[in-house]
Amino acid sequence: MLISFLRAVILYLALILAIRLMGKRQLGEMEPMEFVVTMLIANLASVPMQDTGTPLLAGLIPILVVLAVELILSVAVFRSIAVRRLFCGKPVILMENGRILQENLRRTRVNPDELTEYLRIRGITDLHTVQYAILETSGSISTFLYPKFEPAPAKDAGISVGTFHLPVTVISGGKLLRKNLALLGKDEAWLKKLLRSYGLRTEQVFLLTCEPGGKLYLAVREGVS
Repeated sequence: MLISFLRAVILYLALILAIRLMGKRQLGEMEPMEFVVTMLIANLASVPMQDTGTPLLAGLIPILVVLAVELILSVAVFRSIAVRRLFCGKPVILMENGRILQENLRRTRVNPDELTEYLRIRGITDLHTVQYAILETSGSISTFLYPKFEPAPAKDAGISVGTFHLPVTVISGGKLLRKNLALLGKDEAWLKKLLRSYGLRTEQVFLLTCEPGGKLYLAVREGVS
């Protein structure tokens, strides 16, 4: 039992390392080559994880080999346009100037219902407003409306907006993040005073973020009155 547990932990850590080395992509954003490698590595790990009669090294070596090949191909794809076209394909225009390119839909096996569904998800119901819809190599569809149908940016609408600041997490799950507090130029005395004004302690806070301008977001742990 202990051996099976240790084997599972080692293979799990090896898989996490392999995925980390492949880069930070969500499943839906993977190129076909990356998706195949991910599924293949998972299948290779499942055999020695379930069969204790298979040497652990015999399970790790194929995973490392597949990962090495994937990393080498990734470098080749990065450096060579021809290799990139071979393994990743290229974007395909599905709509141009409000017109559906039916031949491209047939070639990419995207049916009209799938296209209109994606446009609805993006809040687009009038196909005449779409100047371009492009099927990317990751499988997602990029859409570009005619400029006259695009929402006007604040500067064109004559609206004055302030500078955008990323909020900094100060407390997460009841734990104080002291380094982030220092990034804000604040100290624990400021935080204690703030929490006292809400009648809270640090461990009662689920999430507290603060922008450099002072804007707060405070979420109290459930069950705290």
